[in-house]
Amino acid sequence: MNIQRFSAPTAREALYKARMAFGEGTLILSNRATGNGVEVVATGEETLAALDRQSEQNRTSASAKPIAAARVSPDSAVLDDATQLAMSTLSFQDYVRERMLRRRQQGRTELMTQTAPPHLGQPGALGARAATASAGPIVLAGTPSAATTARPLAGVPATPSIARELQAMKTMIEDRFNTLTWLGQARQDPIQSNLMLKLIRSGYSPSLARSVMERLPDALGAPEAMRWVMELLAHNLHTDADSAPLHEEGGVYALVGATGVGKTTTAAKLAGLCAKAHGTASVGLITLDSYRVGAHDQLRAYSRLLGVVAHQANDRATLQDLLGLLANKKMVLIDTTGVSPNDPRKTDLLSMLDIPGVQRLMVLNAGGHGDTLEDMVSSFKQGGVQQTVLSKTDEAAKIGPALDASIRHQLKLRGVTTGQKVPEDWERANAANLVALSMRSANKSAFDPKATDLGFFFAQANAMPAGQLHA
Repeated sequence: MNIQRFSAPTAREALYKARMAFGEGTLILSNRATGNGVEVVATGEETLAALDRQSEQNRTSASAKPIAAARVSPDSAVLDDATQLAMSTLSFQDYVRERMLRRRQQGRTELMTQTAPPHLGQPGALGARAATASAGPIVLAGTPSAATTARPLAGVPATPSIARELQAMKTMIEDRFNTLTWLGQARQDPIQSNLMLKLIRSGYSPSLARSVMERLPDALGAPEAMRWVMELLAHNLHTDADSAPLHEEGGVYALVGATGVGKTTTAAKLAGLCAKAHGTASVGLITLDSYRVGAHDQLRAYSRLLGVVAHQANDRATLQDLLGLLANKKMVLIDTTGVSPNDPRKTDLLSMLDIPGVQRLMVLNAGGHGDTLEDMVSSFKQGGVQQTVLSKTDEAAKIGPALDASIRHQLKLRGVTTGQKVPEDWERANAANLVALSMRSANKSAFDPKATDLGFFFAQANAMPAGQLHA
């Protein structure tokens, strides 16, 4: 293998020197101007013949040698020299490039064949398969273009984990496309677009709003469509309208929720209603709040006004003893410590209330933020029907988030507090009235979205699961 440089004052003289060295079969690899004239890099045709013979030998021996020998190794001095000399002759560059690509592909194919594990269940199978990723990496990205290129390697079966990731990516892409398609169609209809904006401005979540709008019948005028939406929301807001009021039904109720949502005041209102209907001897009050300063004093003050005795329990044993003592009461109300969803005391509190016959009554601030209400409901929700009370509706600028959480989590509203007066500021939950209150036009807010912002709200919003919202 012979490659030489020839320098001369002119290109003609340099070519003459090259032909004198290699004869008629001279092959010019490159030429460039230098400070002393022109430099030409040349070789002879026998170099190509030797290159072909070397390539055939390597191809023949690759099948008989171990995998390490099948890897691409530039054993030819021609390749090294050609790389260092920055060849400019197109024919020789194409030849070498094609040869190197062919040998690299051959090495990859044999490497995959040797390293592919016989069983997916063997330890290290995923790692061995990852070693062959250079032959065609699997792209896992949340884009449609990635979905079209994501496929298992040739000759290597897909692992269960990769299959799950591909399925999850496929589901996500389908959901996004369905959302964009639905949003595009809805925004072309001015009635649907205005209703969507109205629901979002009222505090309802994009998930619930999309589920409602997907069920909206066609060919409805604006007033009829608005009426249909409100009736659908009221139909899915569960209340105790078909049963006795809470204070008439009686039972043992533990009021749970975050600090400051109005648990103590709500307990006092229910105790006052029960005492008014059945006498003061029909009510029992227990407080578990030993953390908040003055918590027991607040409930004791309410109990003196109502003519009822308030008891305090510091542990589960004391609570059980008090429940046995008050077993003949029409209604027993347990005022608990306010805890946040991430408070470590929450677990101890809920386990303390895990007593047969004790029902949890979750108190939600009607003016709370949607994310805050979502955390509270998810944290305190228990198996079966979860009962709740909406407090401070008189202080809420929007009660849409509270109604949204009640509808999506299928809570049962047992009452609504409308002020601080005990026991007057208490109302039974009326679904139609609450929905109408939530949809009333309020003053313009800096947090209200515009029509052009709907795409941001619904970009990742999936509709509620089928069967959860009833039309």
